[in-house]
Amino acid sequence: MMKYNSSKRYVKALWCVLLLFIAAPAVKAQVTVEATIDSLQLLIGEQAKIKLQVSMDANQKLRLPLLRDTLVTGVEILDVAKPDTQLLNNDKRWLISQEYTITSFDSALYYLPPFEVLVNDQAYRSKALALKVYSIPVDTLHPDQFFGPKDIREVPITWNDLAPLVYSALAMLILGAAAVFFIIRYRDNKPIIKIIKIEPKLPPHQAAMKKIEEIKADKQVRREDPKLYYTELTEVLRTYIKDRFGFNALEMTSSEIIEHLLEVKDQQSISDLKTLFMTADLVKFAKHAPMMNENDMNLVNAVDFINQTKVEEDPNVKKEPTEIRVEEKRSKQGRIALLCSISVVSIGAVVCLYLVICHIIDLFF
Repeated sequence: MMKYNSSKRYVKALWCVLLLFIAAPAVKAQVTVEATIDSLQLLIGEQAKIKLQVSMDANQKLRLPLLRDTLVTGVEILDVAKPDTQLLNNDKRWLISQEYTITSFDSALYYLPPFEVLVNDQAYRSKALALKVYSIPVDTLHPDQFFGPKDIREVPITWNDLAPLVYSALAMLILGAAAVFFIIRYRDNKPIIKIIKIEPKLPPHQAAMKKIEEIKADKQVRREDPKLYYTELTEVLRTYIKDRFGFNALEMTSSEIIEHLLEVKDQQSISDLKTLFMTADLVKFAKHAPMMNENDMNLVNAVDFINQTKVEEDPNVKKEPTEIRVEEKRSKQGRIALLCSISVVSIGAVVCLYLVICHIIDLFF
């Protein structure tokens, strides 16, 4: 019985040792340190970058190596960048990177020792690196031959170089002129002057004939709405009579218009017009329905009356449009608008002047 228990304990101990061997690499694998160099060969004075990367759990503490001026004898550290941290695996892991800029001024093959970091006060190392530094080739066959510095080359100025200067100068001149104009207008406080041109009025007979042509073209009105047709036709004749004979036919009845016309015209010339007005009154007030040919005849009578009574003007006389000069005082809003305009164009001119000066300095100095 005792022999069985001792063998059982021996098996348990063996299992524990085995589990420790299995768990140890897993624990150690939680931290990885890797160092890479972007160039294994350099000329004297050239630079290379070494990138150190540490991967570890987010709850661990890291201490990066404190390197100052020299990595190894002959290899100098020019710059140490700030560490860059990336979160991985849902923020459970950290990947911390740091770059070192190095150079060398002695040709040799350098052994770069592993980088050592401390994670939870435990040391972890990267792999070692190598760097080969070459010297600049020297012409040993002609040791006494020296080449001095080359002369300064003059680069020709092209349109692409001058275009910004030219455009800035033009914009400055335009904005400056606008600023001066607005300032003068503001100081003088001149009123706003508007000149309105009114086209000459058509002679009465031409205006009447123009309206009759429009009525004549609308055949649907003559066919379907005789009341509207005669209203428009008599309205044209009343306006023509008012402008041609000088009495207000628009406010008179048909009989009053005929009486006034008889004073200046004979009975024969007005008989057709009298018939037209009588028909129009019957249509408008007695719901008379005239025939289509009767409508056409009354339209012809209206045209004949206008042609018989019109006063022809001299065709050689060209009427000029009438100009009306209107002066308005500048309002408070207008003065504020002028001040705002002066400010905007002045600032624009100053900015353009600054650009002109900058372009001149860049081109010639």
